Amino acid sequence: MAWTQFPYPDDAYVYTPQTLEAAWKRLHTGDVEVFPQQDRLVQAWIAFHAGDFERAVKLGLAAGVPGYAVAHKATCVYATHLELDQGRRLALYEEVAERCERQQQEQPDNPAGFYWHAYSLGRYALGISVVKALAQGLGAKVRNSLNRTVTLAPLHAEAHVAFGIYHTEIIDKVGSMIGNLTYGASKDDGYQHFKTALALNPTSALAHSEYGRALNMLDGKKKLAEVLALYGKAADCVALDAKERLEVEAAIDELKE
Repeated sequence: MAWTQFPYPDDAYVYTPQTLEAAWKRLHTGDVEVFPQQDRLVQAWIAFHAGDFERAVKLGLAAGVPGYAVAHKATCVYATHLELDQGRRLALYEEVAERCERQQQEQPDNPAGFYWHAYSLGRYALGISVVKALAQGLGAKVRNSLNRTVTLAPLHAEAHVAFGIYHTEIIDKVGSMIGNLTYGASKDDGYQHFKTALALNPTSALAHSEYGRALNMLDGKKKLAEVLALYGKAADCVALDAKERLEVEAAIDELKE
């Protein structure tokens, strides 16, 4: 099945190896990835940032485990924002989670193997229902992988965003008491993770919009002004690549609703 094309192509998102290296720190503030040394992985990341997610996945997987980070990021961004078929989306998340378990064995000190494991399982859980996922034990797997991610990479802003989502979704679905006692979830801890993410990466539309979403879910009208302000900041973020553009557009859509 052909992958949906990135709908906002822009020459500004097309990097050369030299311009990619120059912009790398800003582009990867959220995931603290290290600039690749293999030429084919540089090309995979160039494809990713331009929005050619299918090519990024193919190039990444062709490089074996060293290419899993770009392949998994491209797969997850694509599945989250562009894949319309629910079954296909869930299958992509499952593929990433399975490969991450291999990566964790071969690269136990690479935070990417744990972060994308948590991300893919978390998104899979949202797709099948959080309550069902918790019954299957996915909550513990997500939490353990996020804990490992932030232990290996304390400055991993997107892991803090994911941790914030973890706390928010559980409290929203099962309540504060069960969420805290059974899954270690706390509204205040979730909010703190979002604040940490924003402190680490203040230009992140993802962090702004997910924090706004969490406030809306757990506090509703009491925090409406703050929610709208966060979505507004997300919508105003300047995107430097396809992933960031998709996150900005998602925030714009939220403001329209």
